[in-house]
Amino acid sequence: MRFVASLWYNARVRIKLAVAGLTVVGAALAWQRGWPPPVQPLPQSTAPLPVAEAMKTFHLPPGYKLELVAAEPLIQDPIVMDQDAEGRLYVIEMPAFAMDLEMRDSLEPICSIVVLEDTNNDGRMDKRTVFMDKLVLPRAIKVLKNGVLVGEPPNLWFVKDTNGDLKADSKELVRNDFGRKEANIEHNANGLFWSMDNTINLSEWNWNLRWTPGDKFEMEPGLVRGQWNVSQDDGGRIFRNWNEQPLFVDVVAMRYYARNPNLTRTRGLYEVLIERNETAIWPVRPTPGLQRAYREEMLRPDGTARTYASSADPLIFRGDRLPKELQGTAFVADSPTNLVHLIRIDDDGTGRLKARDFYPKGEIIASTDERFRPVNLYGAADGTVYIIDMYRGVVQDLAYQTDYLKTYIKTNKLELPVGYGRIYRLVHESMKPGPAPKLSKASPAEWVKALEHPNGWWRDTAQQLLVQSQDRTVTPALTKLARSARDWRTRLHAMWTLKGLNAMPEALALQSLDDKSPDVRAAAIRMLEGKAHAAVLKKIDDPSWIVRRQLAASLGELPKEGRAPALASLLARHGDDPITVDIAVSGLAGQEGAAFESLRSANKPDASAMLAAAVLRSRDETEVQKLLAVAGDASQPEWLRKAILTGAESGTAGPSRGGGRPPGLARGAGYSLQAEPKALTALAASAGALSEMARPLVARMSWPGKPAPKNTAPPLTAEEQRLVAEGEKVYGNFCAGCHKADGSGDRGGATNIAASALVGAYPQALLRVILHGKEGSTGLMPPLGSALNDQQVAAVTSYIRRAWGRTASAVPAADVKETRGVNKLRKTPWTEAELKRFSVSPAFGR
Repeated sequence: MRFVASLWYNARVRIKLAVAGLTVVGAALAWQRGWPPPVQPLPQSTAPLPVAEAMKTFHLPPGYKLELVAAEPLIQDPIVMDQDAEGRLYVIEMPAFAMDLEMRDSLEPICSIVVLEDTNNDGRMDKRTVFMDKLVLPRAIKVLKNGVLVGEPPNLWFVKDTNGDLKADSKELVRNDFGRKEANIEHNANGLFWSMDNTINLSEWNWNLRWTPGDKFEMEPGLVRGQWNVSQDDGGRIFRNWNEQPLFVDVVAMRYYARNPNLTRTRGLYEVLIERNETAIWPVRPTPGLQRAYREEMLRPDGTARTYASSADPLIFRGDRLPKELQGTAFVADSPTNLVHLIRIDDDGTGRLKARDFYPKGEIIASTDERFRPVNLYGAADGTVYIIDMYRGVVQDLAYQTDYLKTYIKTNKLELPVGYGRIYRLVHESMKPGPAPKLSKASPAEWVKALEHPNGWWRDTAQQLLVQSQDRTVTPALTKLARSARDWRTRLHAMWTLKGLNAMPEALALQSLDDKSPDVRAAAIRMLEGKAHAAVLKKIDDPSWIVRRQLAASLGELPKEGRAPALASLLARHGDDPITVDIAVSGLAGQEGAAFESLRSANKPDASAMLAAAVLRSRDETEVQKLLAVAGDASQPEWLRKAILTGAESGTAGPSRGGGRPPGLARGAGYSLQAEPKALTALAASAGALSEMARPLVARMSWPGKPAPKNTAPPLTAEEQRLVAEGEKVYGNFCAGCHKADGSGDRGGATNIAASALVGAYPQALLRVILHGKEGSTGLMPPLGSALNDQQVAAVTSYIRRAWGRTASAVPAADVKETRGVNKLRKTPWTEAELKRFSVSPAFGR
C-alpha cells in the first residue's frame, strides 16, 4: 500500500510540475532561468538517452558546463579510473554488476581494464585498448612507473606491459588477502591511492601498502575505515566517505592508530567533518527510486531527496583549471539521486577543520536523467574534474535492495539495458583544460620541476615517478626546493620525495620545523621521528593543532624510555582535545599506566579515562589493580575516580578498536582478574553516583573465589557449532562492511550490534531484521532475505547471538523458514517499535 501511495504521490508531483510549464532543458537555458533551477518534472520515459540528449539533462551553476571525454561503445560499465604519466585513462569496466533482469552479480571472468587515448588532442578519447580482461569484479587500480596495481578481490596483482603496446603481458601476485572474493560488491577492499607520505591507501580494508625498490610492496597495518575510494588535500590528509555521510578525514596517518592494541577510541582517524543534519542535497528531479522513498520524511514536498542516498568517492579538488574558489573543496558523488555535491572545508585558523555545503541550495552537477550514475570522481591531469558515469538504471546491489526499491525498478524497467558508460569533464567558461602531460619519458630534473606545478595531479605524479626512480642525483635540486620554494605545497612535496628517496637531510628537517606552513612543520616532525630533538619538543606550544596533533603521534615513536614522560607532558597541556588524547594513547602501548600516573595531578578527565581504558584493555594485572584501587579510594579526587570508572567501562566491555575481542575476553567470558579488587567492590556495595558506575563493572569481572554467574545458555551441539562457524563467514561477507568484524559498527551506536539488545533477545526480532531490514534514526539496515537462503540466515543469526561474549541459543533453519513464510507479504523494513513485540518469547505456542 505504501508503494501504491508513493506512486500516486509522485504522479501528482509530475502533473503539478507539468502544469507549471517546466521542461527538461540544457544547462545554458537553465542559466537564463536563474540558478539553482526549479525541480523538473519526471521524464515520461526511463529508457537510456543518446549522449547528445543526456547532456541536455544537466543543470550546473552559471559558467560551468560538462564536456564529453568518452562514451559507449568506447567505454562500457565504467566504475573507476586512473591516469598514467601521459594522461591516458586506465578504466575498470564492470559488466558483471547487476547484469540481467534479475539484477544478479556474476562471478564469471567477464570484467576488463581498458586504456583510452586521445590521439588527436581534441580533448575526447578516440582509441580503446584492452589492457587486461577476464577479471572477476575488479575494483581498484593504480598506475605506477613500471606497471599497474590491480585489485581483484581477494588478489592484488602487479601487472606489466613489457613491450609498450598497452596490453598486459605479465602479472605478479602481490597479496592474496586484498578483500574477500565472497564479500558483497558494495563492501570490499578498494582504493590504492598513493598519498603525500608515499603510502598506498586502501578503503574498507585493514592494511595499506608501501612501494619499495624493485617494485615490491610492504604491508602496513591499518584499521577498516571508509567505503568507496580515497582522496587527499594539499597537506596530505586522507579523506573517505561512508554511504549517507559524505566526508571524513584522517587528522594524522592511520598507521599510528594501529600500533596500540589497547586503544579503545580512535578520534582523529576517520573524523567526521559534516554531520547528516548539517548538509542537504538538491536533486533537480523527484527521486522516488531510492531505498526508503516510501518514508515521507525522506523526501521534500516536491518529491526530491533531502539527504544523500549513497554518497561516494569524495574528491578534494587540487586542480588549476576551475575557479580558485573551488580549491580545496570536496566533490561528492551521489549516484541514486543523479548528482554531484560540493562541500567547502574550513580551517578555523588553528588547524581545526569543519565542512559545510558550498551552495546553500543547488548542486555543482545535477541531472534529470535517472540513469546518470556518477560513481567515480577524478582530479585530472588537465586541471579539471572527471566524472565517471556508469549510466544504468540500477546502482543498488540486489542483496541490499528493499522490496520497495525492487518493485520500483521493475515497474520502471530500469534493470536493462546495461553496457553503457560515459566520462565527463567539468569545465568553466573562464579557462580551458590544461595540456596533456608528457612525463613518462621526462628526465628526473623535469620531474623535479613538475613539483612546482599548480595542479596537484602533476605534483603527485612527479613525486611518485621520482620515488620509484630512486635517482638520488636530484637530491640537491629537491633540497633547494624544500628550503626555498615560494609555494608551501612544493616545499612539502620536495620533502616527501626526499623521504621516499631515503635522502632527507636532518638539517633540512630541523629548519622546516619553523616553516610558515603548519603542514610543512608537521611533516618535518615526521621526518625527525625517533629522536628527542629539543626543537621538536618545543612544538608542544605550536599555534596550530595540525602541528601539535602530529607531535602527539610522533612522540609515540621515541625510544621507550622517553615516550611516556613526553606524552604525559603533552597531555597535561592539551589533554582536553579528544583527538590529541587518542593519538597520544596510540603511542603508549604497554606504558599507559606510567602515563596515567604522571597525569594524575593535571585534571584532564578525558585523557585519564582513555589511559585507564587502555590499561584495562592491556590486562596488566598490576596496573589494573592499582587503577581500580584509586577508583575505590574515597580520598582521591572525584573527577579522577569517575575518569577511571569511565575508562574501565570502555576497557572491559565490547570489542577493541581494531577488531576482535579484547585480550583476555574470551567468547562467553567476563573480565577475569587474579584477585578481588576490594576497593572497587566496596564502592559498588555503597550508594552514590560512583557506586552506580562501579556495579556493572564488578558484575562483569571475575576472580578466584567469586561465584560465577549462572550460564543459562544450553551448550551448542556439534551441528550448531558448524552453523555458527558458517555464520561467521556469512557475517564477514555481508555484514562486516557496516557493523565491522567486531560488531562495534561504523557509526558508533547506530550500527553497534555487539551491544544491541535485540541480538540477545528472543530471536524472532533479529530474524525479522535480517530478512526485511530495519529503519533507524541514522539510516537503514537493508534487507538480506533475497540474498541469503534459510540456512545462511540461520547461520549468521546464530553467529551474531554467540559472538562478542554472548551466549544466546543458536537458531535452526526451520525457524527462518517459518518466519520468512509468516512475513512473505512484508514490503518495508521493520521499525524499532514494531520489533519490540518480537524481542520477548510469547507466553504460549510458537
